[in-house]
Amino acid sequence: MKKVLSLLLAALSVSLAFTGCQKGENASSQSTPASQANSQEPAKGTSEAKELNIFTWDGYFPQDVQDAFTAETGIKLNFSNFETNEEMLTKLQASNAGDYDIVVVSDYMVAIMNELGGLLKEIDKSKVPNYENLDPAYLGKFYDPENLYTVPYGPGAPLIVYDPATCPVEIKGYADLWNPALQDSLVLMDSSRVIIGITLKTMGRSFNETDTAVLSEAKEKLMGLKPNVRTLSVNNLQDVILSGEASAGFMFTSQVAMALDANPELQVVYPEEGLGFGIDCLTVAANAPHPENAFAFLNFLLEPQTAASVSSQIYYLCPNTAAQEFLPEAYKQNGAFATPSAMLAEAEFVEDVGTELAAEYEKIWTEFKQQ
Repeated sequence: MKKVLSLLLAALSVSLAFTGCQKGENASSQSTPASQANSQEPAKGTSEAKELNIFTWDGYFPQDVQDAFTAETGIKLNFSNFETNEEMLTKLQASNAGDYDIVVVSDYMVAIMNELGGLLKEIDKSKVPNYENLDPAYLGKFYDPENLYTVPYGPGAPLIVYDPATCPVEIKGYADLWNPALQDSLVLMDSSRVIIGITLKTMGRSFNETDTAVLSEAKEKLMGLKPNVRTLSVNNLQDVILSGEASAGFMFTSQVAMALDANPELQVVYPEEGLGFGIDCLTVAANAPHPENAFAFLNFLLEPQTAASVSSQIYYLCPNTAAQEFLPEAYKQNGAFATPSAMLAEAEFVEDVGTELAAEYEKIWTEFKQQ
């Protein structure tokens, strides 16, 4: 229990990292607690009931994709939603990883769950042949180096976007956000590790800095950003730009994409100091009641046309190579999804820095918000 609490405390500092917060608003889901799902007839060729219990962020599986899977297989999808990775972990542990089949897990939490053990089932690739459609650029990451437990689903890199009609300066990177000309005109995501992280990047350091002396320097620099911040939030940050309340912002991929859809004249910035990056993954619970159905659903989602439909609706990068030719032209032309591949290759994940340092990051963030 002590180990679990320690890991959870460290995880709190990255719960609002690069993905897993603001999802695309074009998707919809039906929320039915797994424990209340009605039993169905066994799926053909298996002894499993024709149902699948999915634990996910709200609105992360497009309705048309849900309907197509059920029409093809006869398998009913039952959804339960969570608001944080920590909530998800607590409920998964309480059920001994036995209430749910598919669980959406953000990158850093996958690493924590693997360290805890007994929560995730290894994916049987023989039953998910479409796994080969995945882009190798999204595989072999720190949280699953041997690609045993995860299918990348919602990758994203937060970006800067600004309105050249109202923004008084040209923005090329994070450092420009400190320009005094931007006083009271910035919208930022409310995330300690990410915003302290971009501060560290302006200093030539890592998002995952562990030197306390460097963190002290970053704290002083961060305090200088406060006069420029008009809005600090998580949800619907794009609306603050679109309304003209702020002239520039740093926000999640999906929010940047929605802002550009609404106003193509906005300018997207791939920060010259380097990108942060995150991936929401699909996993199978260790004691999933319907594992065969789970593998069938994963394989369905990795079909090229299905994968293209998903990415273009949840508004994140598409990690499926075979799906690229099926992506809508409007999606391809949206600057949020046109990040240079060289920058993506060098992008940095927010990772667990340990309980003590996580607490230090949170302390800095609290002081910044209270300033």
